[in-house]
Amino acid sequence: MAHIFCVANQKGGVGKTTTTVNLSAGLAALSQRVLMVDLDPQGNATMGSGVDKRELELSVYEVLIEGAEIAKAKVLSNWGDQPAHRLHKTYDILGASRELAAAELELVGMENREKRLKQALEKVDNDYDFVLIDCPPSLSLLTLNGLCSANGVIVPMQCEYFALEGLTDLVNTIKQVHANLNRELKIIGLLRVMFDPRVSLQVQVSDQLKAHFGDKVFNAVIPRNVRLAEAPSFGLPGVVYDPNAKGSQAFIAFAKEMVERIAKNT
Repeated sequence: MAHIFCVANQKGGVGKTTTTVNLSAGLAALSQRVLMVDLDPQGNATMGSGVDKRELELSVYEVLIEGAEIAKAKVLSNWGDQPAHRLHKTYDILGASRELAAAELELVGMENREKRLKQALEKVDNDYDFVLIDCPPSLSLLTLNGLCSANGVIVPMQCEYFALEGLTDLVNTIKQVHANLNRELKIIGLLRVMFDPRVSLQVQVSDQLKAHFGDKVFNAVIPRNVRLAEAPSFGLPGVVYDPNAKGSQAFIAFAKEMVERIAKNT
């Protein structure tokens, strides 16, 4: 049975897509069977996995709106022809195309509109160890489909003051979805990203998070890293683009921590 996690934060620019792509690659490197679902109409997670969203024959749009099967819509992440990159294990992708932007309006009048993705994922539940869902930075019907499908939420966040305010909003959203639509939904953990220990405010916010949320804060910390920022322009996760970079090593450590947490709780 797959462990299904949304990577979500209602605040934009906090590294949701970077987290989804690199955690997918990190888990795949640990021989986990991974499906990454791109629910963001921008399709950055799709492109960042080496897949051209403009060439998708089927995407998450067809799954949500037309009832296409994930088994037929999925594609494989693509590391290109570089010999060093081909050594890295791949993962499956349910990609996003530009049509996904229209799905918001089309879903409104549909039956079980917030559970369309959940119903589709149930058919491939035994095919994967992890399903990671990259959500848009807003509480939309797309995000709601992700939250209704998931066992839990991974929250990437920067250690800054406004990030704490955004976290409060997200916690309230998760509580509402838990109460009304998905009794399994909970916060799996908070991931500190773009972290710079030289900035005293970030250290203070990090300490506040650990004091308030305890073991809900992942031990892994993702540093601010140029190589991670460069990787998407090459259509690669940082973990594949430069495995030795500090950011890539941090994501591998995060993937190991995820596997260990799941093993401990099952």
